[in-house]
Amino acid sequence: MVCPRCVEAVRTVLEKAGYRPTQVTLGEAHLDEHTPVDPAAVAPLLREAGFDVLMGRAEQMTEQIKGALVEYLEHLRTARMPLTTSAFLTDRFAATYSHLSKVFSRTANLTIEKYLIRLKIERVKEMLSYNEMTLSEIADHMRYSSGQHLSNQFRQVTGRSVSEFRRELLPKRLSLDQLA
Repeated sequence: MVCPRCVEAVRTVLEKAGYRPTQVTLGEAHLDEHTPVDPAAVAPLLREAGFDVLMGRAEQMTEQIKGALVEYLEHLRTARMPLTTSAFLTDRFAATYSHLSKVFSRTANLTIEKYLIRLKIERVKEMLSYNEMTLSEIADHMRYSSGQHLSNQFRQVTGRSVSEFRRELLPKRLSLDQLA
């Protein structure tokens, strides 16, 4: 789970299945301790809703790291002197970055850094779709060293330029504006 809507969707699935979730957060669900849990029954319901069920500790930690990285993006945006990714994660998990990185890479088949870049590019795509900021403003907002650095990373991740992405959005915006 990587967004608040996902958290609510999981809560709803669990409640409909007769469970009483006491806490649902990014990557984790805690149920009432008096309710017996049947993972074999819950897993298909969550999969049907588009979620994977993780049972192993490494998989759980990887999902927790993913959730923490979503929070880290907000930290980057709001902190005056933001922590490095490694400092943020080691503070959060009370584990060495080396350990977290190994677990993440092994289970996600992707480094923490590459995953964070993908998250950042998804946020950039969202910001571009609003068409309210220039590329330089978005680069500043996302803590890129320059618009060019952001542009290069965008192309590496998406396979297209920022301009191409914006052109693809234009017909969508026009059709929505025409409906209004």
